[in-house]
Amino acid sequence: MPWRHTSPMDQKTQFIADYLRRTLSITELCELYSVSRKTGYKWIERYLTSGPSGLEDRSRKPCSSPNQTPQYIVDAFIELRCRHPSWGAKKLLSILHKRHPSWALPGRSTVCDILRRHGLVPKKRHQRHIGHPGKLTTLIAAPNDVWSADFKGQFKTGDGLYCYPLTVADGYSRFLLGCQALSSTRVAEAKPVFTRLFKEFGLPKRIRTDNGVPFATNTLGRLSQLSAWWVRLGILPEFIEPGKPQQNGRHERMHRTLKAETTRPPARTRRAQQSKFDHFREEFNCQRPHEALDMRTPAACYEPSPRKMPHKPPPLEYPDRFEVRYVSANGGIRWNHQWVNVSHVCVGEYVGLEEIDDGVWNVYFGPLKLGRLLERHMRIEDAYGRLKRCR
Repeated sequence: MPWRHTSPMDQKTQFIADYLRRTLSITELCELYSVSRKTGYKWIERYLTSGPSGLEDRSRKPCSSPNQTPQYIVDAFIELRCRHPSWGAKKLLSILHKRHPSWALPGRSTVCDILRRHGLVPKKRHQRHIGHPGKLTTLIAAPNDVWSADFKGQFKTGDGLYCYPLTVADGYSRFLLGCQALSSTRVAEAKPVFTRLFKEFGLPKRIRTDNGVPFATNTLGRLSQLSAWWVRLGILPEFIEPGKPQQNGRHERMHRTLKAETTRPPARTRRAQQSKFDHFREEFNCQRPHEALDMRTPAACYEPSPRKMPHKPPPLEYPDRFEVRYVSANGGIRWNHQWVNVSHVCVGEYVGLEEIDDGVWNVYFGPLKLGRLLERHMRIEDAYGRLKRCR
């Protein structure tokens, strides 16, 4: 015999049916259904007044609230917000208080709730969380193991134009490879500087930077167009943890000396400032002894890399066990006849996918791990953020 399931509405209907048969008194009927006489009379009255629909649950919201904001005040806030869409609750309260000093205005949080209920607060766009691999553990044992790159804080030259010094140094010998005065931090200006350094000194194994432009972005793997180009050349990008410049302390210490000797005061023009940078670089590399190098100069400890820069970046290669997919112009790949977003910086390149579990694939851009593809959800999650949440 199957179990019988009855809802509260079914029991109310049966209660009224038994009441209409007149076989039991109200007291006996209420005892049978385990309700009070007050509740029983309430159901009967609602049925006789509104029919079967009267037995449905009604809202328990009070008809009035002593703490409710008067409607004329609500209308005033809405009208003022529509007139000034960018003004927040504090500004609206200040304006209405000046216009109507006798009004009992609500608090700031109440005004925010009023604006939100009437759709006057734009919803914040959800941004994908980009994780970080954590503290750097790479050992620097020889020249060109790790280069460090950074933009020294911008400053104005004598002509009123901003100057953005891009500095690149070898992590082992402290050799200052380049110090170029640029007009911005765009990739279009930074890439020729790295091209010249790669042709002159060869390719390093890794380049350590912070998480700002043009070195990193908020895409998977923190890749930017510049760091994606490095990967194509066989250079792994390394990013220090956000807010921890001490993880690139050697470079920051060099910046301190650079700032003191070349930017106080700044030159009149960017070209003149570049001359000061070139003089500092020559002195820093060839004349200034370094305590960490046993009072030797960086030039005495540095050797160019044997890895020469190719005329054309070679194609990315993956092991045979990988599934290889082309990243189309929209920044995504085709997977099981569906489109999956990867990154716009990988457009025109191939990514490799390695299956690590049933329906779970690691996504690589060359040797760099970008994230993890979950077939169940058909999306790629940042690998570092996923690992961080699992701890």
